[in-house]
Amino acid sequence: MRDILIVAKFSIKDMLRKKSFIVSTIIILLLIVGGLQVPRLLNKGKSSNPKILIVDNENLFDNQLTELNNLKLDYKFIIENKDLKEIKKDINNGKIKSSIIVNKSEDGIKLDYVVKNKLYVERIPDDLFTSLTSLYTNIQIGKLGLSDEQIKSISPTFDFKIIQSEKETTEGNVFLGMIISMLLYFGVYFFAYQISSSITTEKTSKIMETLVTSTSPRSIVLGKTIGLGIIGIIQVILIGGTAYITAINSFDASTINQFLDMSKITPVLGLVILIYFILGYLVYSLLYALTGSTVSKPEDVQAANTPLAILSLLGFYLAYFSMMNPTSSINKYAAIIPISSPFCMPCRVMMGLSSVKEVLISLLVLIITILVVAKVAIKVYSSAILNYGTKLSFKDIFKMFKSKD
Repeated sequence: MRDILIVAKFSIKDMLRKKSFIVSTIIILLLIVGGLQVPRLLNKGKSSNPKILIVDNENLFDNQLTELNNLKLDYKFIIENKDLKEIKKDINNGKIKSSIIVNKSEDGIKLDYVVKNKLYVERIPDDLFTSLTSLYTNIQIGKLGLSDEQIKSISPTFDFKIIQSEKETTEGNVFLGMIISMLLYFGVYFFAYQISSSITTEKTSKIMETLVTSTSPRSIVLGKTIGLGIIGIIQVILIGGTAYITAINSFDASTINQFLDMSKITPVLGLVILIYFILGYLVYSLLYALTGSTVSKPEDVQAANTPLAILSLLGFYLAYFSMMNPTSSINKYAAIIPISSPFCMPCRVMMGLSSVKEVLISLLVLIITILVVAKVAIKVYSSAILNYGTKLSFKDIFKMFKSKD
């Protein structure tokens, strides 16, 4: 155990000394902070309640257009009579955002929507159109002298209720689940990939010969896996924490809750995410340790890791896209299969779809997979680590694993 910790400590220090790691981490954090600031910067200087001028020269709304300001829409309505030339001038000068000109037509009411540029505008916003229609309808109904009961029969209040046909009900936010899945994948993949790169680099610089003579291959494999895993956990927490802190300081709570149901982020979910990150990392890091020991040149690492990269992508896509229908059978299987369960099961737990039994089965499958992969990786690593020749084939790897030495 002491040797494992020594190798882990060495791996941590080695990673923290790398300029590429430091620079990439800083760039990621700056991109997150900058990216989350973009919406606020774009809206800076813009009124939270843009002004919209409504022109009703024929008084078709019976001087009741001011009632629109009582509807608590995201606009401030100005009611004035102006000609089109004046309206265009006010829009171009930034005094108003847009204008609606009301005129009578043969079929009813004609609405001209005046905007600065109509490139991305196809029609009057739905909330504006609905509000104007409702106000005009109420004005006309009032002129008929109908009783309250007659008015209610014409404009009933609809009570909407959503009923699900499937037995399983989901909680939380699918979008948040996808974000968690992506963070887990990139965290697991990036640091697992570093294992093979580190091993190959050390073989090239002959550091491996010193390590092998001072400790066992088993300690090297497990020590490197643990060391880089600790760095991975720290970086994921740093990235996630930076994104969260930046978001809550850049957007109001209602905007955040509209996209992310933060009420589902609980200590239990945090523990589940941590466990699956660690186990998922162990699966892939041990596989990458296996491929790293089979090559002798850094330029061969990418080619050797290609099958694992494809495998990890398959696992991620299986989890990610099945999240679009979290009650499907595919999503259930993705939460059990070891290549995808680290990216899938935490999201199912967040949405209340997985029972304790399913989580335990998923964890058991992951642990068994880790033990099997560790046995194969350490066995092959022990035989291939001092190979400085050409890249080993699958046949060579199989022979090394079957050998008794």
